[in-house]
Amino acid sequence: MKRRDFIRTLLYGLIAAGLAPGRAAAGQPAEQGHVSRFVFAQLKYRGGDWNPHPLAVTPLMEELMQRTSVEAAASRREVSLVDRDLFSHPFLYMTGRYDFEPFTPDEIETLRRFLSYGGFLLADDALGQPGYGFDRSLRREIKRIFPDKEFRRLPTGHSALRSYYLLRRIGGMRSVHPYLEGIAVGNATPVIYCQNDLGGAWERDQLGNWLNPCTPGGEEQRRDAFHLGINLILYAMTENYKEDLIHVPFIRRRLSR
Repeated sequence: MKRRDFIRTLLYGLIAAGLAPGRAAAGQPAEQGHVSRFVFAQLKYRGGDWNPHPLAVTPLMEELMQRTSVEAAASRREVSLVDRDLFSHPFLYMTGRYDFEPFTPDEIETLRRFLSYGGFLLADDALGQPGYGFDRSLRREIKRIFPDKEFRRLPTGHSALRSYYLLRRIGGMRSVHPYLEGIAVGNATPVIYCQNDLGGAWERDQLGNWLNPCTPGGEEQRRDAFHLGINLILYAMTENYKEDLIHVPFIRRRLSR
């Protein structure tokens, strides 16, 4: 199944500034007037700390709906690699601080199929210590899923960095790396990895107060984290949304400044 076919079973229509997701059966049009909401799916796994920032998702969904035409569920959906519901979500978020248990062979095969058939995984290191904890375990499991692939830095012109905002900086709660890493499969990048703790920058309490300072860049660094989150959601839904559009020369001129 091609990526576009995977997404077609979940999404309906394109709307000018963003892309409004709707669900339809494969090969069948969605019901007229029916538009389902984007759901932020977060992966639960064994060991480690799969949920370091439990209040991170709602502020991101609010920003997504305010800035784009995407309709989104305010709360996240928690899924595991044995849930049948996994393949109902083109976007999967995985975060944590510590080492976690290896996936079973069946879970490895499930995640390989998910990523190979068009699903997208955003991995977000909440510890920010390369070679330790979540970073070590994640790299181990991705190597089991794609033995012949390596994480590579995303180039500045990658579609994920311009799917909505033209990004020159990588935000987060901390600044570990000024770049993202990804796993390429053909022309797609189904795995993108950030070590700057995006969730920590998104997290806000029910009174609207930010729970974590963003260092060293402060609120500008937090803004960049929200912009990146929106970009990656739209990239997961569209892959190369602006790649062939008529305004791509303008985008390239802006990026070169």
